Amino acid sequence: MRWTHSTLNWPFAARLYRRMLYDGRSTEVVDIVLRFLMGVVIGILLVPVGVLMWFRIGHVPVAVADPPLPDERAFTSAPLHARIDRETANPPMQPDEANLVAGAHIYGDQCAVCHGYYGKPSAIARNMFPDAPALWEKHPNSDVVGVSDDPPGETYWKVSNGIRLSGMPSFKPILSETEMWQVSLLLANADKPLPPDALSILRGNAQGAPAPAVPASAAPSGLTGRQ
Repeated sequence: MRWTHSTLNWPFAARLYRRMLYDGRSTEVVDIVLRFLMGVVIGILLVPVGVLMWFRIGHVPVAVADPPLPDERAFTSAPLHARIDRETANPPMQPDEANLVAGAHIYGDQCAVCHGYYGKPSAIARNMFPDAPALWEKHPNSDVVGVSDDPPGETYWKVSNGIRLSGMPSFKPILSETEMWQVSLLLANADKPLPPDALSILRGNAQGAPAPAVPASAAPSGLTGRQ
């Protein structure tokens, strides 16, 4: 094969070709270039092959008790929040008493099994990965209760779409848009006074569970009845 400027059409290769013509070592230099390019191609192919072998051998941390991968939370949360920010909607209703009580009923029926009631943590939450957050507990050293610091639209997106590989299902096939907004507004107002009927449900009373004896001074502001 005769090497021409059109064959090696990028600047580095063209300069190398001209050098080959001048120093009389064309065969040797061409061999070096081909070996280099072959090494690059093989290196590129070995990366996905190595990753595939790692997955097939079975040493990937897939059990709940396995340690997380380095920066796993950052790699998964960045695209999730980018998607949520792009698709977040505004609530089509107000967090009035009727909607908050309705949201509490939905929460008791659909959410409490993983996220617990006030004073009654879920029995399975800590055995999930990632942990299902306790939505009626204050954050350490903060007045935030559950996800009350998230906009209602963000919580609605998570309720509607679910989160892959987290245990959070999509409730879109189960709940109506109104119901999903009602429970999202309830959770957004978890740090504020709630109607007594909603508060009773969130303490597990409506489902037949005994109400925990919690002093009023120990209750977060979001779980005290409206005056």
